[in-house]
Amino acid sequence: MNQIIVLGISAGITLAIQLTGFLVAYAFQTEVFYDILGGLNYLALAIFSAVVGDSSVDPWSSDSRKIACVSIFAASRSWLLIFLAWRAYDRGGDSRFDEVKSKFFEFSAFWIGQAFWVVLISMPMIFVNSSSVDKPNFSVVDWISIILFGLAVLLAIVADIQKAAWVKRGRKGTFCRDGVWAYSRHPNYFGEILQWWACWVFAFSSGEGFSDVQWWFSILSPLFTMNILLNTKATGIPQANGASLKRYYDKCPEEYAEYRASTSILIPMVGYKNVPMFLKRTIFLDLERWEYRPTKGIVETVTGEDTIGV
Repeated sequence: MNQIIVLGISAGITLAIQLTGFLVAYAFQTEVFYDILGGLNYLALAIFSAVVGDSSVDPWSSDSRKIACVSIFAASRSWLLIFLAWRAYDRGGDSRFDEVKSKFFEFSAFWIGQAFWVVLISMPMIFVNSSSVDKPNFSVVDWISIILFGLAVLLAIVADIQKAAWVKRGRKGTFCRDGVWAYSRHPNYFGEILQWWACWVFAFSSGEGFSDVQWWFSILSPLFTMNILLNTKATGIPQANGASLKRYYDKCPEEYAEYRASTSILIPMVGYKNVPMFLKRTIFLDLERWEYRPTKGIVETVTGEDTIGV
């Protein structure tokens, strides 16, 4: 089946799933299965595109490129499904919906937004599954990108588990520095961003080269993820920083200032303390607009280059 047709049907399936979920959720005034349905939607698209994807060259089950991509994709989205379902159960609900689930159009916007998210994230995987290009051998780029895809998924899973375990232990130390959190303030977000860039690069060999418009169109997957996690105030880094950091500066201002100055905001790394400020503000995305500035702030003596709230 043509790649564009598979993508179009996938979008239709997703819209049907999310709108049905919304109508049921609105009727019962609940959001308990919102994240669960999102996770199941991802898996449904993986199965659908694998089953109906073009098999004129080889059946899906004999195509190592498709098997590798779908397996890692399924692992990623299965973990997301499990983790978000557990978190919603543990928290007894989702506060995002407290003020909107009784409002038809506002509540529906969340479900339509999730439909866009599922389709956009899934585009490289759908592209690979519906490809008829015969390239059985992995190139060096294929190996690098598929390994990075798997490692990024693993990083996100490990980061979520370590953070959840830290919370269960009573948030010892006020802010998490366990495991990968000692090298990045948001390793889970980095893993989420990296995996979709890696998946998009891996999908290249399933197309007709740099002239393949649909492959270029699937770059929306990593770009959308980056936009959500880096620019949306309701989630990601903007939500986790800013005023959300007040509790750290109230309880342990000097300690947290040292941690922030010596720990990368996104990319896990050693030696961040010694990175020049202009590099932190640019390629490392440690942007000033994400900082919390107390009314009575403190001077960061750690870097000697930046002042908070003075």
